[in-house]
Amino acid sequence: QVQFVESGGGLVQPGESLTLSCTVSGFTLDYYAIGWFRQVPGKEREGVVCSSTDGTTVNADSVKGRFTTSRDNIKKTVYLQLNSLQPEDTAVYYCGADFYDYSKCPTADDVDYWGQGTQVTVSS
Repeated sequence: QVQFVESGGGLVQPGESLTLSCTVSGFTLDYYAIGWFRQVPGKEREGVVCSSTDGTTVNADSVKGRFTTSRDNIKKTVYLQLNSLQPEDTAVYYCGADFYDYSKCPTADDVDYWGQGTQVTVSS
């Protein structure tokens, strides 16, 4: 059974950092590109960054130079490092993959399985 479990969110002050985790099950992580997305109420889910065999791809200009990914294929976990957080980064963060083209960084429309997400709140 395919599952994505996001964790690591929390309440932080502007300028602080967080590390989110995406732990997967039901497939072999090694071959898959994993996208990180975020969503705020009333808006569509936005692609943020992607972790693939080529490294990190940044999809949102607003996070360039601040967000990066890493992965531990043995632990079946992909990490999202969020640095210099700003209030506009407040959102629920999700991870997902495209099971029809596993090496491709997915768009939100490509993702069939979503986890519960993890809330990141940046506020002073």
